[in-house]
Formats: sequence, C-alpha cells, structure tokens
Amino acid sequence: MINLRNVRKFYGALEVIKGVDITVEDGEFAVFVGPSGCGKSTLLRMIAGLEGIDEGDLVLDGKRINDVPPDKRGIAMVFQSYALYPHMTVAENIGFSLSLKKVPEAEIRRQVEGVAEILQLTDYLDRRPAALSGGQRQRVAIGRAIIKKPSLILFDEPLSNLDSALRVQMRAELQRLHRELKATVVYVTHDQVEAMTMADRIVVLNKGLVAQEGAPMSLYHQPQNEFVATFIGSPKMNVIPVTATRASVGALHLDSPIGLSLDLADANGSVPQGEAKLGIRPEHLKIAPEGKGHFTAEVVIVERLGVETYMTVGSGQQPIVVRAEGDIAVRPGDRVSLTADPAACHLFDSAGRVIRPATA
Repeated sequence: MINLRNVRKFYGALEVIKGVDITVEDGEFAVFVGPSGCGKSTLLRMIAGLEGIDEGDLVLDGKRINDVPPDKRGIAMVFQSYALYPHMTVAENIGFSLSLKKVPEAEIRRQVEGVAEILQLTDYLDRRPAALSGGQRQRVAIGRAIIKKPSLILFDEPLSNLDSALRVQMRAELQRLHRELKATVVYVTHDQVEAMTMADRIVVLNKGLVAQEGAPMSLYHQPQNEFVATFIGSPKMNVIPVTATRASVGALHLDSPIGLSLDLADANGSVPQGEAKLGIRPEHLKIAPEGKGHFTAEVVIVERLGVETYMTVGSGQQPIVVRAEGDIAVRPGDRVSLTADPAACHLFDSAGRVIRPATA
C-alpha cells in the first residue's frame, strides 16, 4: 500500500508537483494519466527514489521511505525505452539482478525459466535484444523487474513505442500478469484508453495536481470538472457554450449559439442562471426526425469504423461529434436534426467546475 501525503516537488522556483495526496491499495492496478507535463512521470520517479521529495511524505506499507535508497525499497520499475543490455541474452538480462546478488547459477536458471514461462519467452532465452520484436523486448524488461519479486511494480509509459495492434495485445498481457502476480502496480500513461481498459483505479493529473481519481467508469460518468470530462473518453465529450435561464421551479432552459434549445431538470434550483457549458458525450446525441431535435447541423466529416460511425457536425469553431450506427445513411454536406439525452447532460461553470452532473 502506497500513501503520498501532501507531496511537493520543485525544480528551482518551478513547482511541478503541487501538494498531491494519493493512496494506492495493496494489490491494486492504479494508473496515473494526464497530458504531457502534468507531473505523472515525476511522481513515479519519486516513488521509485529516482527523484527526491521536497515536501510531504511517501509511505510504503506504513513506513516512511522518503530517504530510503532506491535499491532498498523493494520496488521494480519498467521503463519506456526497455533499457536492456544489448550484449546479453534474454536469460542474462532477466537474471542480471540475481547475478549481482551472487545467487547460485542453478537457482538463477530455475527462476529465469519460471519468469520466461509466465511471459511466453521460453523460446527466446538464448537470443539477444536486437533479434527480438518490440513487444518481446518489453516482456524481457518486465521479466527483469518481476524476477526480483517486488512488492510494487512501476511502469513508465511501457507501451508507447509499440504499434497499435501490439499495444492492445500487451495491455491484455499486463492485466493477466497482474492477476497472476497479485502485486501492486502503478502505471503511468498519457493514453486514456490504456487507463480505461487496464486500471482498477485511475488518478487523473493536470498541472501537478490531482484533477480526480476513482474507478474508470466513475470518472467517465461522473467527472467533477471539464478537464476530466474531456480527457476521459474517446472520442472526448462535446462541450457547448450555453446560456441558462430558469424556465420554472425545478427546470432549466438552455440556449446556444449553434441553435441548441434544451430543457434540463434542476430539482433543487442549484444551477445559477447565465453563461455555462453543456457537456454531452457522442453516444448521447441521436439523429431525430427533421424538426424534432434540439438543434440542426451540417455533417462535415463521416468516419465509418464498421460497427459504428462517427459524424462531426457543425462548424470549425464548434465541431460536435456524434456516435451513430455503422451503416447509417449520411454523407458530408447533409443536414441532420439531433437530440440530446437530458439525463446524460453535464453542466460546467466558466471555470470548468461541474454545477450539474448527469443523472443518467
């Protein structure tokens, strides 16, 4: 179990980690996700001991380890670049840490073979890294980490150098590995699809702060701010500027420059009138009979993916993405009438804070 308590990191006068509190439970697969420069890799390196902690506490299983050297923390780390020794075989790379500890050769061989079997590398033990594919090299790097039997494994964007098909395969393998090892995993990525598909819990970081954390679908359905709403989900949530007026007690009327006109429930009357932002995911917009929708827009782009089709409608200033059936009969230049599911709509204030979560 890891606790980061009010952790801060400075580079000179620049504060890059701004008082972060995070708990990762024993055996959990936690993913730190966010855009480039948000501080996620810095946090990971602080946990590993490769970066110092300027303020706050890092606690591992109840013990403060701020000043414990990296090799004494019982932590293994897998890097984006694999960092394999090119002159060593796969077996020698995996067993290198045991060789440093003067473990007998027979025991090293036994443990290496066991790890290779888990990672499906048995047939490659005598090869050198140059003779391996990217996915195989990454598995060797993982093998070198798990042979130490760490209590905690850290992954720093390990799949970013792989092609898309191999990334999908490796995501499945990492999840299988986590189930078999039952180790605690902290995984850093900028790819929210990786985060959604792999994590028990996601920590979304933005500008050195935790924007929100929770189970993947909790973040998807109940984002606490516009940043998380648009970062989690692919395609991302549409955000449309609106003006809110009180239609009646418990009801809110929204108008937008794109022609959208929509009524939302506001049972306790907590949403202020005035300028706001409407958040609606692509799957919650539907094509309606002409004149029966909440707004009408021109189709600009049609992307057919087989089982589903994504349409981009509206103008360059306010593009809106709609998810539809794969065989929908629509072409660029068509005008479509669209309806939004009121229960699935979010409202954000001008600062991006949620003021009315979706009720679906």
